[in-house]
Amino acid sequence: MRKQERADHIARRLAELYPETPIPLDHRDPYTLLVAVLLSAQCTDARVNTVTPWLFALADTPEKMARVPVETIRDIIRPCGLSPRKSAAISALSRILVETHGGRVPADFAALEALPGVGHKTASVVMAQAFGVSAFPVDTHIHRLARRWKLSAGKNVEQTERDLKRLFPRESWNQLHLRIIFYGREHCTARGCDGKSCMLCREVRQPAAPAGS
Repeated sequence: MRKQERADHIARRLAELYPETPIPLDHRDPYTLLVAVLLSAQCTDARVNTVTPWLFALADTPEKMARVPVETIRDIIRPCGLSPRKSAAISALSRILVETHGGRVPADFAALEALPGVGHKTASVVMAQAFGVSAFPVDTHIHRLARRWKLSAGKNVEQTERDLKRLFPRESWNQLHLRIIFYGREHCTARGCDGKSCMLCREVRQPAAPAGS
């Protein structure tokens, strides 16, 4: 298969496997999603979902969170790892949202990426999942699978994101990035597939059918 043929085949098969694409992180609104995505760095979504109910019971708006001592936030989110850095970021970004954005999460890439602890991937998730803006957040699962499926030879997630955006229609990005994540977690894990073993890895390696067949 040529690269575009592989991309088209993968998109079709993933849509069959995952017709529904629920957001993995439990949240109530753009702010709680932003905090949950920040907590998910180097942590599983499942672990984050066990921590955020406690955190959001204490404070679920920027105004409330800005009044919570950083030490209290750190104690609650400790199971997510990197708690000193994450708690400081949650506290600081909450204050900025109150002081600069009227207590609302801005639907703007640049404004989001200017917040403490918020990089391009986190901003992309919020824009896609909270505001419905077409984005293609690339995490380690997507980066790994894009290389295994020979959709990108990117050495970093930024290059992989650019390559995937060229291959797939913009209107598919928000669902497709979740479908790839779901597949990577379920079937094509870092150690559970060598790039040849799972269903899609086998299918995209099949030679093209001869012309006229």
